[in-house]
Order: sequence, then structure tokens, then C-alpha cells
Amino acid sequence: MMPRFAPYLLLLLVCLPAGAQSTQKPVLHGRHWMAITGKPLAATAGALTFQKGGNAVDAACAMVAATCTMWDVLSWGGETQALIYNPHTGKVIGINALGVAPTGATPEFYQSKNMAFPPAYGPLAAVTPGTPGGLLTMLAEYGTLSLQEVLAPAMQLADGYPIEAQTANAIERGKDQIKEWPYSKTVFLPHLGEEREAPEAGEIFKQADLRATLQKLVDAEQQALKKGKSRKEAIYAAYDRFYKGDIAKEIARSTQEQGGLITTKDLANWQVKIEEPMMTTYKGIDVYKLSQWTQGPVLLQTLNILENFDLKGMGYNSAQYIHTVYQAMNLAFADRDFYYGDPAFAPEEPMQGLLSKAYAKERAQLIDPDRNDPKIGPGDPYPFEDKQNPYADILKERGQAMLQTPLPSGIDAPFLDGFLRGTTSVEAADAEGWVVSITPSGGWIPACIAGKTGVGLSQRMQSFDLDAKQNPFNVLEPGKRPRVTLTPSLALKDGKPFLSFAVQGGDTQDQNLLQCFLNVVEFGMNVQEAVEAANFNSYQMHSSFDDHPIKPGGLTLHDSTPFWIRKELREKGYQLDYDDRTSGPINAIYFDREHNSFWGGSSNHGEDYGIGW
Repeated sequence: MMPRFAPYLLLLLVCLPAGAQSTQKPVLHGRHWMAITGKPLAATAGALTFQKGGNAVDAACAMVAATCTMWDVLSWGGETQALIYNPHTGKVIGINALGVAPTGATPEFYQSKNMAFPPAYGPLAAVTPGTPGGLLTMLAEYGTLSLQEVLAPAMQLADGYPIEAQTANAIERGKDQIKEWPYSKTVFLPHLGEEREAPEAGEIFKQADLRATLQKLVDAEQQALKKGKSRKEAIYAAYDRFYKGDIAKEIARSTQEQGGLITTKDLANWQVKIEEPMMTTYKGIDVYKLSQWTQGPVLLQTLNILENFDLKGMGYNSAQYIHTVYQAMNLAFADRDFYYGDPAFAPEEPMQGLLSKAYAKERAQLIDPDRNDPKIGPGDPYPFEDKQNPYADILKERGQAMLQTPLPSGIDAPFLDGFLRGTTSVEAADAEGWVVSITPSGGWIPACIAGKTGVGLSQRMQSFDLDAKQNPFNVLEPGKRPRVTLTPSLALKDGKPFLSFAVQGGDTQDQNLLQCFLNVVEFGMNVQEAVEAANFNSYQMHSSFDDHPIKPGGLTLHDSTPFWIRKELREKGYQLDYDDRTSGPINAIYFDREHNSFWGGSSNHGEDYGIGW
């Protein structure tokens, strides 16, 4: 039973100045390495890999493999996004391992099925698998161990591990949908016909088909090594077996059998991209995000806008602070909803304009200090590139439609479920200087499994638009990547790693990461305080899931928010609701240059876990 004074204690903690805040979990300290991710067993996989002599990339790959195998709201058929700091070059590298729309996936195809967007689940929700390619590419290019060594923990998990309650109960809740797909039913429902058909918490969950697939990848590597191939060449032999060999054939065959579109040509033609990420500077700190095929530049845009305000002077989570940050986020998210998409496809996104400091200053001037603006729309970044906006007519039409559209009310459970849809995150660092931040996702439960591979297919097609009036840069085309919410983060100070951070939680990810970053930079919190601190969420942007709903003025606050702050925010026009957990689980590593050590933070929300040494 909660003591009578507990609510007042929580209130006190929220109002305490930075540095005095207590935490529910301790800071992790490490000198040699740090491994943090979404499951305790997966963090252990990272630790085991470090103990084998691997670097942070090896450990990160082992953690991705483990989380996929444990269905930590993702699987092997999903997508992987990563930022890697290379200490030998001093550069941050972007890894784009997002799958693409398959052959036949067109707006007309889905519209012929009376769909406003591609579906949220099933084979028609699937882009091509990206995570295996991303893992293998990172390992080949920047790791040190063999694939056999890195996949060993995941293979042991596939042989059978005691399933945790969170995943087991998610399977039970989703069992009606799981039964629609024959291969999923076989894997997920070992007690078919009984009252509880999913595994029980603690039951040994075995995945023989997935174990065989992972063995095929290791066999391809080992055979290549026996033929005299280099370590890198041998890992890419495993890559080829997945995307061009017998595994690819089974994925394509079984996906089509279940009503999907993926072909062997789609798999063979897809490639991981190693990219230069985007960056802005905030108070002397260089903040890196992946480019506009993710929502990552939203955080950069928002920081540019917030440079024009005295956030520290407003006070942590004061009504004026919450209002100002909320408005700045909404301005950036309005641009995301209209201008972000796959840069490999025309039209070209106006990212130079969107990320310019001058454009941010113009957008900042739109913020009314006294009222929320529920009708805020995309800006016009083209003049900041000395160009004319080719979509001015669409923007004008959208603006007029917004003025005439009544505001939705209420933040109900189905809306939140879509908006907050989870994934996992992986953070790793080592004494040599390698740093890795990853937000893998896709193929979450209930997942459609591709035949006898044990691989759960992605559900990322739902993030596409089918109408250019919604977003001309993100309209579905075969071979195109959808604009995703997945968004790892890295920050450097004086050219050296300062903070590595990522979170799960759909469209709230960059909202939560922005506040975590500001907690450290503006309010002096240590990394564990920053990831646990009370957060707030806006829903004044289109969800990237389901039918892409929006709730202008919707604001979730922490339960402990004082009544006078609630009152001020209502007076500014917000529709408030409350929760005791106001972000997805944030994982982060802070780099202590003074003492040459790591500080790890792992959220007190969910099953995320870290180990340092």
C-alpha cells in the first residue's frame, strides 16, 4: 500500500531543483564499456560480447540480435537505424537499414481495397526486411568479432529462453490476429485450443525455425572463411544468403502465400545505406540525427527554434516552459508531416531551409506566449534555399481546410496505443571510443511470420501516405522507404562524444529525447535523472500509424504536476490528461571527460536494462 504522504513526496521531487532529484534506478558507471537495451537478457548478450573482446559495434549487434529473438516489440524482419561514432576518424556515421515498399505496392493498389493508408498488420503491411542487413553491415564494416561469436547469444535464446510476462501477455492479447497467419500461429501459440494459448511467463519459449535461419547465416560465414575469404567478405556471404539465397526464396514464397507482395527481386535489389547524418549546434554541442527518411531532423529543428528562448530562466517543467517547448515541437512536427520522405526519390526535400537558423527564428516568432495554436501548419523553408515553394497551392488549400475543421476532443486508449507504439533502443560504448546508438523496430506482436524462416515481417508500410496532398515527399512507390519515427541520437562536445541517447515510443520519440537532452544541458541533471524525469507529450501532429490521426491541443502531463501548472496550461487552451509514466523507456550514455568514464542511464519505465564495466 502507498503511504499517505507518497503523493506529496512525488510532487516535491518534481519541484526540486536540478541535481537534487532522486531516482528509482541507480546511475550505471563504467570505465571499459557500457551496454544498455530493452531487455535484461539482451543487455547480458552485450556484456558477454564485450567479455569476448568485442567492441561497442559487436556488442550493439549482439543486443539487436537478442532483442529481435526475444520479440521486444520487434523481430528479425523489421528495420534498424543507427548512428555510430568512429574514434579513428572522429566522424558520426548513419546506418539506413530500412526496408522498401515491394513490387506492386502502389497507392492505387491499396485504394482499390478501400484503404486510406496501408494496413497496420499482416503481409500487406510489410516492407522488405532491413534488420539482418543492417546488423551484418555494421558488423562487417566496424566490428571486430565473427558473426558466429556475435549471434551466439541470440541462437541460445532461439533454442529456448524463459519468456517474460510482457511478451507472453502481448501474444495472448493478440492471439485472434495471430491465428490469421499459419506460421505465426505455430510459433506463438504452443497451447492452441486451451484457455490460454500463448506461453506463460517463465515458460521456455522455443523458436526452431528462427534458430535454423540464424544457423544458415553462420554456416554461410564459416564456409566462406574456409574458402579463404576475409572476415568482412565472410559476413557479407551471410548477407547474400539472407537476401539472395534460400532464406530470401522462403520469405518471398511465404509472404505471397499469405497475401503479401514481397518478391525475390525486391530482396535481392535492396541494400543498406551508409550515410552522413544531419547535425545542428545547440549551445556549443553538436547534435546528430539521421536524415529525413526518419523524423530525426524534428529534434534538430526544435532545438534551433528553442535557441531563441531562455528555457533555463523559465524553470524546469513550469507552465511557460512546457508551453514554449510544446509550441516549438509542433512547428517542427508540422514541417515533418509535410516535407519529410525518402531522399532517394523525387521530389527533393528542402532540408537546408528546414534546418537553417534563420528559418527557425522565423518559426519562433509564431509562438504566442499565452495561447496554444491548434491550427499551426507547415512553414515555407524554400526562400531560405533561394527557391520558390512548388507546393504553395497545396499548403494554401491545407491551411483553409484546417481553419474549417472542428478540433477533435479527448485522448482515448486506441489513439494512444497507435501514437505511442513501441520499439526498443540499444546504446553501447567502449574505452577505445566507439559509440553506437540504435533504434531497431518492426515486426512487433502480433506479427506475420514468413514461412519456415521464423522471421516476423515488418509493419512499416502504414507510415506511407497515399495522397500527395498529405505529404508529397512520402507518397508510396515500389522501392521507396517510408518516413519512419525511429530516431537514435548522438551529441558531441569539442568533437568528442557527449551524450548517446534513444527511446521507444512512436511519434513521441523525438519529443522525449528533446526533453532528456534539455534536462542535461539546461538543467544540469545527471543521465539517470534525465531519463526518469517527468516528461510531457504533444499529439498536435499526425500519428505515423494506423489512419494517421491528430489531436491538436492534446497534452499528457505527469501525475505529479502541481495543480497551479495544470490550471495555467488549461487557460492556454490545452486538453490535459495525466500518467505516471510520461515517456517511452529512454536509454542513454553520458561521457565523463573529466574522469574518463561512462555514466549510463536506463529508464525506470519498462524492462530496459544496462550493464557497465
